[in-house]
Amino acid sequence: MMDWTTSACRVFHRRASRHARLYTEMINAGAIVHGDAERHLRFEPCEHPLALQLGGSEPQLLAQAAAISAGFGYDEINLNCGCPSDRVQEGRFGACLMLEPQRVADGVQAMREVCTIPVTVKCRIGVDDSEDYAFLQRFVGIVSAAGAKTFIVHARKAWLSGLSPKQNREVPPLSYPTVARLKQDFPQLNIVLNGGLATLDACEAQLQQLDGVMLGRAAYEDPYLLTAVDAQLFGDSTPRLSRAEWLHRLRPYIERELAAGTPLARITRHMLGLYRGEAGGRAFRRVLSEQAPRAGAGWPVIEAALAATQSHQRAAAA
Repeated sequence: MMDWTTSACRVFHRRASRHARLYTEMINAGAIVHGDAERHLRFEPCEHPLALQLGGSEPQLLAQAAAISAGFGYDEINLNCGCPSDRVQEGRFGACLMLEPQRVADGVQAMREVCTIPVTVKCRIGVDDSEDYAFLQRFVGIVSAAGAKTFIVHARKAWLSGLSPKQNREVPPLSYPTVARLKQDFPQLNIVLNGGLATLDACEAQLQQLDGVMLGRAAYEDPYLLTAVDAQLFGDSTPRLSRAEWLHRLRPYIERELAAGTPLARITRHMLGLYRGEAGGRAFRRVLSEQAPRAGAGWPVIEAALAATQSHQRAAAA
């Protein structure tokens, strides 16, 4: 989720689940090799387990980026072959790479040769008119032969023209049976389902036949969902955090970032959905949206948002 799953977002989400694997936004391999690697790759130790998602198509450049990234301590490198945006296609990476499975395989092999952490692939079930199962089967067969053992599959095909990225997440129909068939044909691989999952019950049902599930916008738009992940999906009996407890556990991180010059709004923009569907949720969003961008905004803004929320909750209960 480019421009969204930043380090600040991941620190926020990590407080909700100790076990879920977090993924970075997609980062261009060229930006790592030729740009400011420290700015692109730094993260907080608490974010583990953490996977870096790379965008790129040139095996040598991917290998250089992988070697640099592995040195930062990531737990996984994930090659994105699923993003359909025009901006990504111009760089010859993302979903269009599914049309070049050997190039993807060469990239995977090149990265595996320079780092010891797992190299995984995120893809779609098809691209444009190449939506027959044989297309997906061939892609996975060629790429897995290069050493990729985990495939995160968005269960929609991608239209490379005619649909916006948002429409590509909604218009092409979901086909969970296609992903389940892939697991049957490649039982030795880890097959992870992505796309359309909005509840933990739905995740749990898919885990009966697949190796993992990935939540994207459901977790971002309704982050409190994540506080139940450890108990329901990992069998962890640690008590579920309240929303207020979650925020207070973030206070040391927030104050440290503020002292380093990070604007409060860069952190709080990831929290806007915390009270989604709850009494006072609109008040919480309003306070953060209006006050966090102001110069000098700090922790008292979050306290004010909590107070406004609790006031609405008391009124609703009266």
